[in-house]
Amino acid sequence: MTARGNLFIVSAPSGAGKSSLISALLKDKPTDMQVSVSHTTRSPRPGEVDGQHYHFVNVEQFKALIAENAFFEWAEVFGNYYGTSRHVIEHTLTQGIDVFLDIDWQGAQQVKAVMPEAVGVFILPPSKAELERRLTGRGQDSQDVIDSRMAQAVSEMSHFKEYDFIIVNDDFDTALADLRAIIRSQRLTGASQIHAQNDMLNDLLAG
Repeated sequence: MTARGNLFIVSAPSGAGKSSLISALLKDKPTDMQVSVSHTTRSPRPGEVDGQHYHFVNVEQFKALIAENAFFEWAEVFGNYYGTSRHVIEHTLTQGIDVFLDIDWQGAQQVKAVMPEAVGVFILPPSKAELERRLTGRGQDSQDVIDSRMAQAVSEMSHFKEYDFIIVNDDFDTALADLRAIIRSQRLTGASQIHAQNDMLNDLLAG
């Protein structure tokens, strides 16, 4: 019997390494875990593929999905809408596949309200100085933008207590091992094992 997959919410301030950790986790394309593909109304960026990076829809389509209560969570960010499909998540979990939601603390609160058993993981940088160094090292943003991202990061990090697990991404390999340990621990809970090993357990306890 296939155990139901776990839903993981992964949040972090920009520059903490969240996306890199998730990419490394899924590097070998495991069949038992995947990242949720969100819906968005923003235009595709160069190289982005519909259905792989995002489900690209227009505003009217997105609002229709809101009306249908189709999203676990949704938000408007800088004039664009983003949302996580309720149906797709539920279907994937029933296949025994762990799903990762790459969302912020506001989205995490919405998901937790609907699915309290979702596991929250917050990624923190080892220091504000290191976070700023990483943002600056990207060479993509002006100092004003970096300053804005740093201020936003402090606001985001103030919600770390709302999560079940906290990973400090100081050494990348250690942080990746920590993330893998969290996933493994959730697969070994009593409820998960009872479901996955039901036949074996019944046989062990047979008179």
